[in-house]
Amino acid sequence: MIYNVSYVVLGGEHPGRMQSQESRPQVGEKMQLGDLVVEIVEVRELMPPMGDFVYLHATCRPAKAGREAQG
Repeated sequence: MIYNVSYVVLGGEHPGRMQSQESRPQVGEKMQLGDLVVEIVEVRELMPPMGDFVYLHATCRPAKAGREAQG
């Protein structure tokens, strides 16, 4: 499966990102978006899967200081 994910960062200070990836994002996962480490707080399906493609929306918040991104 290919996951097409819209990442949105709460607070509006980061533009977010659209990204295609091979693994589904998980709540609690930390990742690097540009110069900001974020934590995923919610993942929702935008529409039913189409073939090998899944369309998701992931809401993120800036991670607390001192925590590193995983992966």
